Amino acid sequence: MVSKNNLTVYWTLFVYEQWKMYIAATSNGLCYVGSPNKPFEELSNWVKKHLPNSVLVQDDEKLQPYTAELTEYFWGQRKTFVQPLDLYGTPFQLSVWNALRKIPYGHTRSYSEIANHIQKPFSVRAVGAAIGANPVLIIVPCHRVIGKNGTLTGYRGGLEMKKQLLQLENESSLIGERYLHA
Repeated sequence: MVSKNNLTVYWTLFVYEQWKMYIAATSNGLCYVGSPNKPFEELSNWVKKHLPNSVLVQDDEKLQPYTAELTEYFWGQRKTFVQPLDLYGTPFQLSVWNALRKIPYGHTRSYSEIANHIQKPFSVRAVGAAIGANPVLIIVPCHRVIGKNGTLTGYRGGLEMKKQLLQLENESSLIGERYLHA
């Protein structure tokens, strides 16, 4: 594993329709997708906290494979992400984020289902905190986690974005099914 010190973190501003999100990657993979329409400070503060002594360098070309996948996702043409990730969190957080990545496109899970999946059924609140700390919005699909009663719950990108992402996935899945059964 690369030392957290003296690491270069490459970043770009990803723009899709009304959303502008800073995204960042190390040479090992994508490490950050910011909240929509938040300032650069959100990214720089995250880097200072999780990758101290690293250097932020704008490099639109290096981030192009990630922005291409995000664009394809928003167009309804991509259901899985294949570019590498470089996630920084506690072992518990990493287990939750890995569980999120197993939620299929167009589906949702409850916090308690995630807690059961990682074999920590009594850690629902800790699961919620780990989901809230997810540094890679959309690609680590925390928007697919909803309340036990089916309600939309907190999301770093805002509940409106969460609703739109779930709607996008639902519509894309329905279009795909209609196409298959035509």
